[in-house]
Amino acid sequence: MAKTVELKKIVEKMNLKNLTPDVELNDKKVEVPDINRPALQLTGFFEHFDSERVQIIGYVEYTFLEKMDEEKKREVYKTLLSYKIPCIIFCRNLSPEQMLLDMAVEADVPIFITEKKTSAFTAEIIRWLNVQLAPCISIHGVLVDVYGVGVLIMGESGIGKSEAALELVKRGHRLVSDDVVEIRKVSDETLVGSAPDITRHFIELRGIGIVDVKTLFGVLSVRETQNIDLVITLEEWDKEKEYDRLGLEEQYTEFLGNKVVCHQLPIRPGRNLAVIVETASINYRQKKMGYNAAQELYKRVQQNLARR
Repeated sequence: MAKTVELKKIVEKMNLKNLTPDVELNDKKVEVPDINRPALQLTGFFEHFDSERVQIIGYVEYTFLEKMDEEKKREVYKTLLSYKIPCIIFCRNLSPEQMLLDMAVEADVPIFITEKKTSAFTAEIIRWLNVQLAPCISIHGVLVDVYGVGVLIMGESGIGKSEAALELVKRGHRLVSDDVVEIRKVSDETLVGSAPDITRHFIELRGIGIVDVKTLFGVLSVRETQNIDLVITLEEWDKEKEYDRLGLEEQYTEFLGNKVVCHQLPIRPGRNLAVIVETASINYRQKKMGYNAAQELYKRVQQNLARR
């Protein structure tokens, strides 16, 4: 079943003013994250018209409408509204004429207005709709923002994910979600994680219970969403297993078809998980900036062997 966003939620998020209060919004939804500026449609060309998209009227379309004669304008409005479009949004506080408002109410199409400039509003609503309508999965784990790097901590139940997250929060980092992380694919390169509404800002600590991180540590200790850049999988130490000690080759895990760098982190008494996660995050950022410590060490070893 295709994902949808309630039109009322869009109105609230984008702070839109409703010019057609007689049109019922409860049953109206948006299914696609794109928008359409109906410039060609206002000239009468409706082939390949993306009627399922939110329709946005900017200054150019508004000026064009002002120069049309009444009869032609009424005909264009009638055809446009016959497609049962989700809504029409006028930008830059441009007020639609009463004829369009009356026809929109009759056609059951809501019309809104915003003070934002067309380009800025278009970018904002497309970005937000892309997140809301992105493919989504829920996984068991903890998501933390560490130095701006989204770290997804995974592992078996009871291994210490929540305790590591709490220590990271105490060290000044930010919690996104504990226990259940909702992952959305907003592009072929980007995964965004968030918490379910019911568990947002809470951490479960065995032996203590539920802790409200936002209340205990303040609003700077939490955030709503975060890109997932790095995955750290916690596992019990196995002396028979070979663990990566150099990091010359990146390991990856996959969510919704997107690959994310992954580290297997063995757990044994005395290892400070928070410090290790911090170091992994800094090392990730360093690699993104072009410096790889493992490759630098390998280069030094090769140079030393060559001198000998």
